[in-house]
Amino acid sequence: MGKTGEPGYTISYIDGEWKKGNAPALGPMDDGVWLGASVFDGARFFDGVAPDLDRHCARSLRSAGILGMEPNITAEKVEAIAREGIAKFDPSMALYICPLFYMREHFFGETNDVTRFIMSISIAPMPEPKGFSACLTRYRRPSRDTAPTDAKTAALYPNVSRSVRAAGKRGFDSAVMLDPNGNVAEFSFTNLFMAKDGVVHTPAVNGTFLNGITRQRVSKLLRDDGMEVQERAIDFDELLEADEVFSTANYSKVLPCIKIEDREFDEGPIYTKARKLYFNWAKTTS
Repeated sequence: MGKTGEPGYTISYIDGEWKKGNAPALGPMDDGVWLGASVFDGARFFDGVAPDLDRHCARSLRSAGILGMEPNITAEKVEAIAREGIAKFDPSMALYICPLFYMREHFFGETNDVTRFIMSISIAPMPEPKGFSACLTRYRRPSRDTAPTDAKTAALYPNVSRSVRAAGKRGFDSAVMLDPNGNVAEFSFTNLFMAKDGVVHTPAVNGTFLNGITRQRVSKLLRDDGMEVQERAIDFDELLEADEVFSTANYSKVLPCIKIEDREFDEGPIYTKARKLYFNWAKTTS
């Protein structure tokens, strides 16, 4: 987990106390381990600001509710704990903030008093805005009737991981994931935008992928700046004909995609605008 002040150094809030490192918290028979009954969220702190921290904390509780958990904590309290933890680091450091809820041992029994809350905060430098590559793999996002797709749950991430591994075997950084109907959903773990003839396009939210908080923020910023942003079904072949493609996510914020399959892209003006608009906005938050 790294040493104090180094990337990866982590503190965790467990049962009312801050502990150093990857402190043990789950037992092998907790549902959060062997049944995948856990949810999390991620927020960022950098340059003295924590953009949309309140929204990430609130979403963590919504995700818990979708999995049938009953957290005994409010979103406001989760945010207060996050800010308490942030204050333990040098303000010049970039951090990753992760509230997590999981079910203790109960095996489909009553959910009362089985939800546990943990908060971890790690030193995590912001990724450099260099381009990434992506390819198509056979792995798709599930439909909402087959998985809890509206929750940010750990149970969905093995599918994310295998799409990344499949892409890596082909020499790419990430995958373009389709939805069950064969339309573009997102990259493996980031939301997807493309631009064509000065218009921004992003897959319509259809219950197969998370409507990311950073995705929502960037869409609004672009619209407020006068850009047309269309949310619609996108065919994979359209990506290959786009003028530029970029991603949004909490961890990496806004990054350019420079290659999909054999098609290469430049870091275009709309990506550049989106990234600038986001970080300029972030400086006004707290």
